[in-house]
Amino acid sequence: MTTKAGSAGAFADFDLSRVPSPCFVVDRAAIERNLATLADVRDRAGIKLLLALKAFSMWSLGDLVGEYLDGVATSGLWEARLAAGHYKGEVATYCAGYKAADMAEICRLSDHVIFNTPNQGRAMAGELASARARGEAFDVGLRLNPMHSEGEVAKYDPAQPHSRLGFPADQLRSEHLEGVDGIHVHSLCEQDFPPLRRTWEALRPRLAPYFGQLKWLNFGGGHHITRADYQRDDLVAFLQQVRAETGLDVVLEPGEAIALDAGILVGEFVDLFDNGMPIGVVDISATCHMPDVIEAPYRPKMLGEAGGEGVAVRLGGPSCLAGDIIGDYRFAALPAAGQRFAFLDQAHYSMVKTTTFNGVPLPAIALWDSRDDSLQIVREFGWESFRDRLS
Repeated sequence: MTTKAGSAGAFADFDLSRVPSPCFVVDRAAIERNLATLADVRDRAGIKLLLALKAFSMWSLGDLVGEYLDGVATSGLWEARLAAGHYKGEVATYCAGYKAADMAEICRLSDHVIFNTPNQGRAMAGELASARARGEAFDVGLRLNPMHSEGEVAKYDPAQPHSRLGFPADQLRSEHLEGVDGIHVHSLCEQDFPPLRRTWEALRPRLAPYFGQLKWLNFGGGHHITRADYQRDDLVAFLQQVRAETGLDVVLEPGEAIALDAGILVGEFVDLFDNGMPIGVVDISATCHMPDVIEAPYRPKMLGEAGGEGVAVRLGGPSCLAGDIIGDYRFAALPAAGQRFAFLDQAHYSMVKTTTFNGVPLPAIALWDSRDDSLQIVREFGWESFRDRLS
């Protein structure tokens, strides 16, 4: 999988020694720039735009997100709680498999409760009725699998064959939409506009008979709207057209787009030795801090990596996992223990996917503003974060 990271931007001038290691550093100015771009698309297209917390849950920026977007999209009870406590606007909750015990609180916290299949919606009908009897107000949605695949990597493709995500659109019948207010479709991952258009062209004939009985259409996430080469004018025109031809309100739920090129992960060399090539052991772990490096897999960009004439060093983390390998990188000279470095575009997904496997410490989290160079260490994690996951 090819990284979509752009240039280092303002981080090219950031002093890596200003933060502990390892540490995520997020540039507030870059986040705000992305939010402004998204709000402009939202306003021109006449849609609603929500932040997908699954990609970027830095709730210390919740108020800033609320200044630009219409709310957040959550993936279950705990994210809905985070949304209610730290974000503004609407909350749209989708889960592939709800538990009945969670539904009362989910209905209380959410404006949209979206089911993965009609069967789950029917199974939770009693909980929904009880919530409404208590005065809770929420729409009900159904996620559809458009049966059209655009994903580059199967494991990140919600429309892959035999996917568990979304009810197959070719099985949709009128009775499946009884009590349903809207349709949710999410089948993209780090993509530009043409895949969305092709997905809609595949889905529209199956959905057209039901436009009149629905209120909204949610195109989910995976839209890299803030990337420099994204076709934003085409997207705006498309969304306007969909609204006009369906009569439905339209929603987008980007996640990565909010934090694209807005954060780095700072690390430090712990040891270097030779085993047929220079090996660098660092305090950043692929498996603990950047799991997509292994799962995708992909090679993250490094801040200031040397060109082809530099010294190639294989970087790996401190865990005991043999596969905890980040990749081979070139340096102007052989690094030394204690030397700092940073990987680009690590604010989204990396931060929310961190683990304490093997007792590897979690990275600190810092908020920097490249406009005035102010820096705040938002969070540092003690060993208790490892202990309290266990028993």
